[in-house]
Amino acid sequence: MDAPDGEHLSTEQYAALAHFRFQLRRFLAFSEAAAARAGLPPQQHQALLTLAGHLGRTPATVGLLAEHLLIAPHSAAELVARMVDAGLLTKTRAVEDRRRSELALTPRAEALLRTLTAAHLEELRGLAEALASATR
Repeated sequence: MDAPDGEHLSTEQYAALAHFRFQLRRFLAFSEAAAARAGLPPQQHQALLTLAGHLGRTPATVGLLAEHLLIAPHSAAELVARMVDAGLLTKTRAVEDRRRSELALTPRAEALLRTLTAAHLEELRGLAEALASATR
């Protein structure tokens, strides 16, 4: 899609972008509904994904969660507390820095996430064509 420096897009290019945005909104609505059916608020589902996909050399922390969810650290701490209470996360003090809390998914959270992820991957396949069309 060539539109450098404000060059006008064609109607077809706008249509492709609009379609992709629509498909993306549909996916987000699907994701929220799927999480709710599994008994999770959407933000908790996003937190589980973030923690399960953490590739860092050190364990995941509240700060990492805040950064990835684009929320304030105190909001992430409150989210973690609710998830610990719900049996979705464990929170332990880091051995080398007692100020940091390290987070891990519980087996219950891992099972929920596996189920949700399978459904999400299927739904994402439908977005692939819309994205390809929008970027042509």
